[in-house]
Amino acid sequence: MTPHAATPADTTALITGATAGIGAEFARQLAEQGHNVVLVARDAARLQAGAAELENRYGVRAEVLSADLADDAGVAAVVARLTDPARPVEILVNNAGIGLLRSFAENDIAEETRHLKLHVETAMQLTHAALQGMLGRHSGRIINVASVAAFLPRGSYSAAKAWLVSFCRWANLAYSKEGVNVTAVCPGFTHTEFHDRMGMDKTVTPRWMWLQAERVVREGLADNARGKAVSIPTKRYKVLTAAARVLPDRLVSGPPRRAK
Repeated sequence: MTPHAATPADTTALITGATAGIGAEFARQLAEQGHNVVLVARDAARLQAGAAELENRYGVRAEVLSADLADDAGVAAVVARLTDPARPVEILVNNAGIGLLRSFAENDIAEETRHLKLHVETAMQLTHAALQGMLGRHSGRIINVASVAAFLPRGSYSAAKAWLVSFCRWANLAYSKEGVNVTAVCPGFTHTEFHDRMGMDKTVTPRWMWLQAERVVREGLADNARGKAVSIPTKRYKVLTAAARVLPDRLVSGPPRRAK
């Protein structure tokens, strides 16, 4: 079956981690295309402000759902929204994520467990929930925000994102023939709050490696619409990830950066 291209009119996109950075940009671009949006994050005040701005600027409906997606109750609330037959969600963007600055052995195992749950288990649960309605309608789009770190041996963050990329490659193969496109969007270093919240010293990364969220999202949405399983924004990162696949691990690995 040929994948169905959803039209913006009366369609709804749910975006997690939607208050800032890549998630906020996904919400903005989808609203600009005419999709109604459901914004999911922990900060209710920022969600309300973002929703009001999207409604005023683009004339769409913007719903807010405050939830901690590292918490079972938060995940359950979003699953309930995704599986509500009276309010179908045609586009799911799993973007919520956190980073851990220290090495695996230095981190508390509770931090590592929360990190793994958010990046892997939560993304899996929400994808499963969204598929229930999408497969019945033979129409839907799912984007899981991964990272170019998925192609590098760089600790548990890379491992979690590698799982997400592998999962999306399989899911797109399995469900695109049913009208549902599944894509792992793999940005490199992107100007957002993500690295600031980690406490990372961003000056150690060359300026040419930094991307703007607008381009990451624009290319990711286009690749998803085309049915691509993996989206790596910009030629520079396509080259870097291709090189990482053939170079020895010791040349592409490195310790996490500490804040100064």
